Amino acid sequence: MTEFAADLYHGTAECYDRFRLPYPAVLIDDLVGRVQPSGRGWLLDLACGTGQLAFALQDHFTEVWAVDQEPDMIRMVQAKGAVHAIASSAETLSAAPTSFELITIGNAFHRLDRDQVARRALGWLHPGGYLALCWSSSPWAGDRAWQLALNELLDEWRAELGADDRVPPGWDKVRPHRDVLIAAGFESVSRYQFTVERQWTVGDLAGLVYSTSFLPAPLLGARAAEFEGDLADRLGPHGTLADDLSFAYDLARKPC
Repeated sequence: MTEFAADLYHGTAECYDRFRLPYPAVLIDDLVGRVQPSGRGWLLDLACGTGQLAFALQDHFTEVWAVDQEPDMIRMVQAKGAVHAIASSAETLSAAPTSFELITIGNAFHRLDRDQVARRALGWLHPGGYLALCWSSSPWAGDRAWQLALNELLDEWRAELGADDRVPPGWDKVRPHRDVLIAAGFESVSRYQFTVERQWTVGDLAGLVYSTSFLPAPLLGARAAEFEGDLADRLGPHGTLADDLSFAYDLARKPC
């Protein structure tokens, strides 16, 4: 198992809530259509951040648990109200067996003890219930000229701030999530993917960077204005910062 520090997102909740893009309605609607919630069941959103999935899905469930190990994230969720917010890791959460119709994990399964969490999730679900691993692409992962310039800039700032080791090496060189879920006892794992066009501003990109684990706002600290100036200088010559973002979810079912 690749170990991630527990406090990688400390101090990022405000930027996370403001600058992380919501999961698009087309993905939420597709997920609801495939899961077909009864309207009387419970939802568990693990590693919930500031509740992007919990709040998008809450109208389809009688109770929603939003769980994150970062207290700042949970305080942000509590401030929005309407869900049961819990400060806990996914690995230590206490929940009764067969409590939930749907469990969601957004952009976070790779940071968890996947084998343990998959087994625990299977036990928490009703027979026939679903686990949805949701994710989205990042603007610095693309191959357009401005994205390559952005990625180069981020590498330079990570080196400048001594942050190269914040994310463990090889975190993405692990066996596929699908194999983990099948080994835990899930069946019928399928992926559903959607593309959303986006035009970024330099300010939005800076805010998104501040919400990450590799260059969070507290790490940049007093040098944030310098970073934003560098970002504007580097991306300015590229004009429109257009992107085709990918949003997707892997849906796994607990056998009846």
